[in-house]
Amino acid sequence: MNILFAVSEAFPFAKTGGLADVAYALPKALRKLGIDIRVIMPKYGDIPADYTTKMKHLCHFTVPVGWRNQYCGIEYLNFDGVHFYFVDNEYYFKRPGYYGYYDDGERFSFFSRAICEAIYHLDFDVDIIHVNDWHTSIIPVLLKAHYGHSQKHQKIKTILTIHNLKYQGVFPKEVMYDLLSLPDEYFDENKLKFYDAISFLKGGIIFADRVVTVSRTYASEIRTHSHGEGLHGLLSGIGDKLTGIVNGIDYEVYNPATDKFIFVNYDANTFESRKKENKFKLQQMLNLPVCDDVSLIGMVTRLTKEKGIELIERIINKILTLPIQLVVLGAGDYHYEQMLKYFASAYPSKVSANICYSEELARKIYAGSDMYLMPSLIEPCGISQLIAMRYGSIPIVRETGGLKDTVKPYNQFTGEGWGFSFANYDPAELFAIIKYALSIYSDKAQWRAIVHQAMTQDNSWNTSAAEYKRVYEQLLK
Repeated sequence: MNILFAVSEAFPFAKTGGLADVAYALPKALRKLGIDIRVIMPKYGDIPADYTTKMKHLCHFTVPVGWRNQYCGIEYLNFDGVHFYFVDNEYYFKRPGYYGYYDDGERFSFFSRAICEAIYHLDFDVDIIHVNDWHTSIIPVLLKAHYGHSQKHQKIKTILTIHNLKYQGVFPKEVMYDLLSLPDEYFDENKLKFYDAISFLKGGIIFADRVVTVSRTYASEIRTHSHGEGLHGLLSGIGDKLTGIVNGIDYEVYNPATDKFIFVNYDANTFESRKKENKFKLQQMLNLPVCDDVSLIGMVTRLTKEKGIELIERIINKILTLPIQLVVLGAGDYHYEQMLKYFASAYPSKVSANICYSEELARKIYAGSDMYLMPSLIEPCGISQLIAMRYGSIPIVRETGGLKDTVKPYNQFTGEGWGFSFANYDPAELFAIIKYALSIYSDKAQWRAIVHQAMTQDNSWNTSAAEYKRVYEQLLK
């Protein structure tokens, strides 16, 4: 079974979010199951020289982009036992950052067509192309439109994973003709047409053989008007073609027993004193009062409405009356950044606002916090809550998407559960669940049990990789 995993970013080469972590960890887990899966991504200008200098040039060819023929090189690197191919074109990819350019439609049209053309040149007999999000979701369309005559392409099956439905790759209909060389018949409600434009993601949903999204709850939510981003009718109509497989995390990368970023290493059997030491050292580092009487609540997040920062803003004055310290790491909307900076200056003993991103500080927050807050409006899967549990920071989440699927609410009567959750996107419910979590925190025996249960959950890629393997096998029957 040979899988080509097509993606716009992958750790450690290029990362803006959880997609990059998935593109590294899932292929790594699938290779352990005997699947020859290889990743293909753009060779961005920002990829560190430590990696680019080790890449090997395999081949080069030209790629049709409408009436143009553009150069494409394929570079190769084996990283952690995973084969990575890099699509090289300096005009499209040798720029700062990865997305947000005026010609993203052209850049990823080229990238998708280059992957299709690479099938002719790679020494790899592809059975399935696994595409991810809008950046590569046009590939199933291109295979159907342009490669039906090719014996190398005819047998290829496709699977699309939707990591976030909000981003659909919507472009003017001229892109269809000028860049993708698709005829008029593809500007149709049952193909690419999305209002007066075209949607790459819609094309992928229709033309891919299977569609997966990143949690079971999110697979249900995107079939509704509130979460469907205009595609709920289409997604409701494809039945069992759509399924949800929750993401995991790499247990080698995220391991408090070996993590070099945290102050003191620990595991599920030694966390009680050693995690507290991480807390004290984090408090000291961030100029917060060093004590264990208050609960340290951590957040590593984008500062956007989707992440629930709006709820926190509405009750932050009440939250700060509780015996807590709030440590936030992240950046995003200017309004929320300024709000957090204000409260950090007004309450220096209660709030630490770190308006940036640092992987090292993120790990220290996971290891040093008692609780981890994710009151998201929308959360397709979420990885932060999985990392938090791995590090013994108990998640407080809203019951949406993958948060609902991975965080079992604690029941003080049965002792079951490893987190706290609330249902409605309501600041009063958020405040109530924080108060409830603090009441449990005051009972140290109960809290030790919850932390142990959280740390011993298996949120690795083992189970999810096995589910993906079953989907691949079904496609090739």
